[in-house]
Amino acid sequence: MNIADKLTDEQYKENFKEITPPFTRNAAINEANRCLFCYDSPCTKACPTHIDIPTFIKKIATENLIGSAKTIFSSNWAALTCAKACPVEILCEGSCVYVEKGEKAIEIGRLQRYAIDNYFELGMPKLFTPKKENGKSVGIIGSGPAGLACGAELALLGYNVQIYESKETPGGLDTWGIAPYKTIQADSLKEVDLVKSFGVKIKIGVKVGDNISIDELLKKHDSIFIGVGLGESGKLRIPGENLKGVVGALEFIEKVKKEKYKAVDVGKHVAIIGAGNTAIDAATEAKRLGAEKVMIIYRRTAEEMPANSFEYRLAKNDGIIFHFLTSPVEFIGKNNVESIKCVKMELGEEDESGRRKPVPVKNSEFEIPVDMVIYALGQEANSNFLETIPDLEIKNGRVIVNEETYQTDNPKVFAGGDCINGGKEVVNAAYDGKQAAHGIDKYVNGIN
Repeated sequence: MNIADKLTDEQYKENFKEITPPFTRNAAINEANRCLFCYDSPCTKACPTHIDIPTFIKKIATENLIGSAKTIFSSNWAALTCAKACPVEILCEGSCVYVEKGEKAIEIGRLQRYAIDNYFELGMPKLFTPKKENGKSVGIIGSGPAGLACGAELALLGYNVQIYESKETPGGLDTWGIAPYKTIQADSLKEVDLVKSFGVKIKIGVKVGDNISIDELLKKHDSIFIGVGLGESGKLRIPGENLKGVVGALEFIEKVKKEKYKAVDVGKHVAIIGAGNTAIDAATEAKRLGAEKVMIIYRRTAEEMPANSFEYRLAKNDGIIFHFLTSPVEFIGKNNVESIKCVKMELGEEDESGRRKPVPVKNSEFEIPVDMVIYALGQEANSNFLETIPDLEIKNGRVIVNEETYQTDNPKVFAGGDCINGGKEVVNAAYDGKQAAHGIDKYVNGIN
């Protein structure tokens, strides 16, 4: 594999520094004082966890940072990750009344980070007191934001909570799947420590189905919560996809997240297949690792791409080249991938997703020279594992749950996060986990 020239430590540090720096004290107070504290709080309504945003901002304005953190955590246990990685411009900040007035929105994400950073810097002062232990036990599969949120909420309700995590480092997507210039592993691990401070136990290196069976968990616990997230989707199923240099986006991003940048293999000419947020992360990371040319190949147009507008701007600012209405048909090379044979596409009739279906243009084949391909075709749940759980309905790779209680067709089993929604934001997973905890509490106590 033709590896891009390695950069200096200073270059890596510069390339992977935070794209949104923290507020200083004066800047935070000034920004908080811009807030109009709207009576109808459109920002709160737009937040999937419904944080009381005007209240936490008001507390920052009066320098009651501990009170601000408590307000935030009361709704969201992944508050630091969300403050740094949420697509705020299409959620809370996008709903700010200043936007309607044609002015700059309140920087809600940075204000939230300011309060939560302070909380962790103070050593996590006690804000919540768990109820008396109720003698009931819940097993949680996966320590991502959904699992952690569910565990935190249940522990505060008095449950004995055991999380089972297959990796050696907990945190799920927050630890392993978000570009380090947005949030680093240390941020996610602070949230893990907070949840553990409530008495939640985490067993790492335990893969349910291998190290312990689902039947054992169902016998051991009064209820089970599935928060396994999603894994890499299948490949393109085109010739040459087994060549060296063809890798999955999650595999690539996970290596980058270890922050040992010199150890990450990256080509000089890199193509990313797909145009979701994960594809953008992989593309910008490859560029910041030293790749000379990075391209995103997408079979539809910019209007249909799944990535949000912030990610699109970030990629263009990093010099990423976009090949729209283009689809790969073959990876070419002897041992390592050397080029991609592509075909031009045009948009036809709408498909079941409501988007116009891309159709190949006859005699439009062409080649793009590359020495690395990263495929980011979406993610899917581990159906092999899920199918071992009795009476679990799975449709289109998603676990089907009651929308209010998060209970599956197996009354003892609940689920939340990416495995039920197909892959949304961290904030959605945090909300699911918290709501599922209350669904579990009602089930265990026989409340309909």
